[in-house]
Amino acid sequence: MGKILYLDCGMGAAGDMLAAALYDLLDEKEQQAFLSEMAAAGIPHTEITAERVVKSGITGTHMHVKIAGEEEHTEDVHAHGHEHEHPHDHEHHHDHEHPHDHEHHHGHHHEHHSMAEIRAVIGALKLPEEVKADAAAIYDEIAAAESRVHGTPVGEIHLHEVGMLDAIADVASVANLIRRLQPSRVVVSPVTTGYGSVRCAHGILPVPAPATALILEGVPSRAGDIEGELLTPTGAALIKHFADAYGEAPVMTPVATGYGMGTKEFPRLNCVRAILGDEALENGGGTDRITELACNLDDMTGEEIGFAVEELLKGGAVDVWTGAIQMKKNRPGTLLTVLCKEEAKEDVIRQIFRLTTTIGIRETLHRRYVLDREIASAEGAHGTVRKKVVSGYGVSREKPEYEDVAAIAREKGLSLKEAVKDMLG
Repeated sequence: MGKILYLDCGMGAAGDMLAAALYDLLDEKEQQAFLSEMAAAGIPHTEITAERVVKSGITGTHMHVKIAGEEEHTEDVHAHGHEHEHPHDHEHHHDHEHPHDHEHHHGHHHEHHSMAEIRAVIGALKLPEEVKADAAAIYDEIAAAESRVHGTPVGEIHLHEVGMLDAIADVASVANLIRRLQPSRVVVSPVTTGYGSVRCAHGILPVPAPATALILEGVPSRAGDIEGELLTPTGAALIKHFADAYGEAPVMTPVATGYGMGTKEFPRLNCVRAILGDEALENGGGTDRITELACNLDDMTGEEIGFAVEELLKGGAVDVWTGAIQMKKNRPGTLLTVLCKEEAKEDVIRQIFRLTTTIGIRETLHRRYVLDREIASAEGAHGTVRKKVVSGYGVSREKPEYEDVAAIAREKGLSLKEAVKDMLG
């Protein structure tokens, strides 16, 4: 069974908070290996460190990204007009022409960089190719949103250097941590954005900031009851890139919990919580969800139906079967039923319409109880055969693979039953 990663973004998310929550799931040795890898990655002028912090009595991790020795700041604007400066959940505006109200006093911080330069920086990092590909895709999502907001072509988006390096550090860190954790599925809670206003280079903007709002298209989210910017563009783009599904925490057995702390203080604990769990239940085996697609057929020949069944099995269906049914006006017909994984559903529906004469398909979502399965090999009297071993829910049994036994039966002139007996004997 695979591992599920659940991200609780009830207090929003920024790049550094997501990285900190994922880092917090690792054991000490893996944490050191990760920090060493990021230090050697070659992000210009950048230093990434992790600090254990306690907030509201909860221990978690705070990620610090220093660019040429300084951390970035940002400001929320509150209704009563007082501005609060925060040593930021550092990336907020990567609207980043962001010459923050408190300008940095280092010459190179005022440089601006185009998307082509940013892609070159990411491409040159000494990190696994899949991490760099994820980082580039996430940055493209952010740049596309910024360019739509400002009405400029993506190629002309110029990002303020501090914000740029800061966000590259966050994005590459999260992509690298996901690679280390290897979850088979990432589920994210509905995301809280906060409300109110935030100050950036373009003036005072509503929360969520316009770029964040664009990235959020297609992501379940809510404003929540806390004034302030809880979700940043980088946080939104990371969630959108890695989430396989949104909703409540699925049934799983947690094996690690991590807290990624934000820098800002709010009336509620400002953190992203990450839970890593096994899909398996305590007694072995586990549950998953499976989609059942069904249709009634009354104008196809047996050969045509047989061909459709074979093609569907080749094309991503988990199982396919047919049954005889009596339809209206006593017409005999065939019920075609197809099981598939939720993520393959659209594709399988297209295939059913292409391969059959049906004009309508019914869908049912089932929770399925499954035993753990593995393939082992067994030495029999006539050589090695593979066997399928299943276990869970207090059950354990094994069965030789049909093809292997059939090959022995043909070769030795035995019946299938004799070949199985010989193998087990």
